[in-house]
Amino acid sequence: MRRWKNSPFVSLVAVFAAFSIVCDSLAGPFLDISGVWFSWIFIAEPINGIVLEPYTSFLSTLIGVIVGHSIYVRGAAEFLFTLGAPIGALISSHVFRSRCRLPLVFYLILLGAFFATPVSWQLPLWGMWDVYLAFGCLILSALIMKRSRGLWDTRSTGTPSKHIVALSTFIGLEADVLFRIFILVPCQTYKTIYALDASQLQAVWMLGAFETSIKAAISMLVSAMVTPHVITALQRAGLHLIKR
Repeated sequence: MRRWKNSPFVSLVAVFAAFSIVCDSLAGPFLDISGVWFSWIFIAEPINGIVLEPYTSFLSTLIGVIVGHSIYVRGAAEFLFTLGAPIGALISSHVFRSRCRLPLVFYLILLGAFFATPVSWQLPLWGMWDVYLAFGCLILSALIMKRSRGLWDTRSTGTPSKHIVALSTFIGLEADVLFRIFILVPCQTYKTIYALDASQLQAVWMLGAFETSIKAAISMLVSAMVTPHVITALQRAGLHLIKR
């Protein structure tokens, strides 16, 4: 409760929730073909995660997508899938702050659930190439943090490294994608909500492999350019949010 009485904390939640609302209320870029990220929330969620502490970023992004989806209505089912956005922010925040245990457990459980689902055996393995790459980057990042912490320094008062920001962005966004896949395939919503058969799911699957990688690349570029300056500005204002 003390934290909620802290004016800077409440202000940060409000500001980044408003940022998320704006991004989630706007129709996404030219690629809206597979049903992933109809809006620009994929820009906001990693920035929220990297700048804010994990559960603060989760809360801000959650408020943003609930309000944003109420403004730009995409159907009731989308409220379920868009829970991936606050989860993505949470994962980005953990990775950026050198906390890899929760992200590793998240990836392992959801990947295991996917491969244990019979219909997944009919889907092309390469359709999740970006998720596999993110998981590999997560494992590599965890090894770097354990063996050479100096290469992953986000606690200094200087501007954070752009490659750390970009990696944290990518791993968080693909955690969002993995959550959406979990809802779609292991939870069987492809059949119960969207009435797709295996061949139709395959078509959506292949489109998603193309679409999500392009949007993730856009987000990594924007995040690497913008986020370090936001963190530096907050540090100069006396708000040091990068803690392990």
